[in-house]
Amino acid sequence: MEIERSQIKQIRNDIKRFMMTYQFGLDEMNTKLTILSEEFQYVHDYNPIEHIKSRLKSPESILKKMYRKKLPITMNSIQESIRDIAGIRIVCSFLSDTYKILDMIEKQEDITIVEVKDYIKNPKPNGYQSLHVILTIPVFLSDRVENVYVEVQIRTVAMDFWASLEHKIYYKYDKLIPEEFSMQLKDAATVASDLDRRMEKLHNEVNKIKEDNFQEDLTRLDLGSGNFPLPEPLLNLLLEDKKQNV
Repeated sequence: MEIERSQIKQIRNDIKRFMMTYQFGLDEMNTKLTILSEEFQYVHDYNPIEHIKSRLKSPESILKKMYRKKLPITMNSIQESIRDIAGIRIVCSFLSDTYKILDMIEKQEDITIVEVKDYIKNPKPNGYQSLHVILTIPVFLSDRVENVYVEVQIRTVAMDFWASLEHKIYYKYDKLIPEEFSMQLKDAATVASDLDRRMEKLHNEVNKIKEDNFQEDLTRLDLGSGNFPLPEPLLNLLLEDKKQNV
């Protein structure tokens, strides 16, 4: 009995170490996304990311998925077969932001994009829209480097609103939604998509007006840690250096 308890303890520790690796993968991705969004804020004067939500699949959910796929229950099999143990949802302000975020992620040299499914250009039959990205990110542990799968979903506020309500209705009816409701949900997805495009157009028009009328103070530097004056001698010296290097 004591031997069995010792073995179970070892298995539990193996699972804990396995799951921690995915948690670290989420931490790495969240750090990257925070840096990218802050950089975008400084360069373009707005943040394309409304909010980010991350989650780790529970061991129970992993087991159920392995059973559904009829796969052998081993650590290696789980690692190779289940690519959404670590998941991140990025909710953006505007439609074009979804592709900007995807582009920024793709340019990260230590990230490998495994698969991209564009459900914005090609919505699912029920009307669902989103970008789904499977990637790997390196996690540096004390004794090794693990390349961890992370699933990233990128969608707009309107897409997220629709998906959240669809999910609630779906499970309320135990995944058997009446045909009438399915049609209404699809119509609502079309309305959400139309709203995204109208808000995108309005956003572009406002930006154009801002560019034509806004005079930025070029003698100050606004960073998250503070607003700093730029000394005129520094500006002049750097301007002269730039002219010489043209």
